[in-house]
Amino acid sequence: MLKPTSLIQLLFGLCFFAILAQARANAQIVIGTPNLGFSQACASESFNTYSATFIFSPESALTASNQFTIELSDADGDFLNPTIIYTSTAGTVAVSPATLDFSIPETTAGENYRIRIKSSAPVATSSKSVPFAAYYKSQDSPFTINNLVSTGAFCTGGSYLLTIDNPGTGTNDSPLLYPNLTFKWYKETSSTTSIFVADGSTLSVNTEGTYFAETNYGTCTSNSFSNRVTISEATSGEANATIASSLGNPFCPEQGATTLTTIGGNTYQWFKNGNIITDATNQMYQTNESGTFSVQVDLGDCSASGTIELVSELFESSIDVAEFNEMLADESLIINVTTTAQSPEFTWYLNDIVISNEMESSFEATEFGNYKVIITETSGCNASIEYLFTIEEALDLFPDVEKIPNLISPNGDLINDTWIIPTVYVSGTNTEVIIMTNRGKVVLQTNDYQNNWPENDLNLTSISQVYYYIITTSDNKTKKGSITVVK
Repeated sequence: MLKPTSLIQLLFGLCFFAILAQARANAQIVIGTPNLGFSQACASESFNTYSATFIFSPESALTASNQFTIELSDADGDFLNPTIIYTSTAGTVAVSPATLDFSIPETTAGENYRIRIKSSAPVATSSKSVPFAAYYKSQDSPFTINNLVSTGAFCTGGSYLLTIDNPGTGTNDSPLLYPNLTFKWYKETSSTTSIFVADGSTLSVNTEGTYFAETNYGTCTSNSFSNRVTISEATSGEANATIASSLGNPFCPEQGATTLTTIGGNTYQWFKNGNIITDATNQMYQTNESGTFSVQVDLGDCSASGTIELVSELFESSIDVAEFNEMLADESLIINVTTTAQSPEFTWYLNDIVISNEMESSFEATEFGNYKVIITETSGCNASIEYLFTIEEALDLFPDVEKIPNLISPNGDLINDTWIIPTVYVSGTNTEVIIMTNRGKVVLQTNDYQNNWPENDLNLTSISQVYYYIITTSDNKTKKGSITVVK
């Protein structure tokens, strides 16, 4: 049995622990209003880190399991369905004041966002921060409208529809590819000022002026804006249909065909040098040629027309040898290339191997084989043109032979194909050469023999044919004999 003093001590201890437990259970902290480390949150793929500082008290009230979170309101500053944008690791934030870094979601877009801080153990919530503009700029580069055509026209009483291009022309990064974005249209009032006209991805215009679009990033600065388009009213019945070239003018055809685009209308007809281009009846027309291109556009109650002097910058060039060439083993062939290319470079190849130290427009070939020269324009278009040609060993029509042959085989193998006689009887010696069939029909009579008989097909059969020759020199010396022609 416990003594009275012991019982009193036990009861006192139990009460102490009960009071302590109750104090811990009722522990509270106060979290101050977060102080923003920024005035606007204009985030993008390359930057999306922002900070907020807050105080809390008492520090001793935090448990080891406590986590601080940052909540983001909706665009109107309402926390009915807040978004958690940061959660600390349990117990890591224990000293006041504290600074936390966070990122905003990619769907963020508005002028009146707020944040607040919450703790989990004990549970507490700060007041909401001051409002701030926040946008995630998922597209932040210039884009095109109206297919980059700088003008448009509408008939009196009508309108002209401006649209954001998707995907647009060239490297245009259309903001329409990002579903969360919205857009604002403006009309210029001077070279440096403009007024807001309407929201949306299109704009119907019935007032003359110059218009453009911007992606709606509120008060955040951005590079997501369009080209300017000047709209006019066709009061005289016909308007100006400006034509734009996607590759510019002049353009480099080595980049591919350029796309000609005109203002929007009901129907189109394209012309080149005044002649109708068959089936060219769309708003766009592709070509890689120079010339005067024009278009007629039906706008409904009126029409429009436009012209562009399109210039292709493909340079001109030529080579002074044929595709196939012959030369003797001890000869050489000089090849010359001419070109209008700007700052041209010349690369010569033999059998697909670069010929070292040959970089001029002229080249002396001394070997047989397959050649190639590539002309490259190093400024302007940076285009290239190549020429292919072959050099083969030529048959020596005037070899130094001692005897007059009596047998030939014209079968195309380049061996003994023609009747080759000593050089004392050939061209330049004023020697008469007569060749006759075995029936006395003359098939060749010349004083300028080129060692080239027979030049034509003799329609040989499997039976050899015999011809006869008479060679008479300038001093009337005569040689006679026969020539057997075998297949």
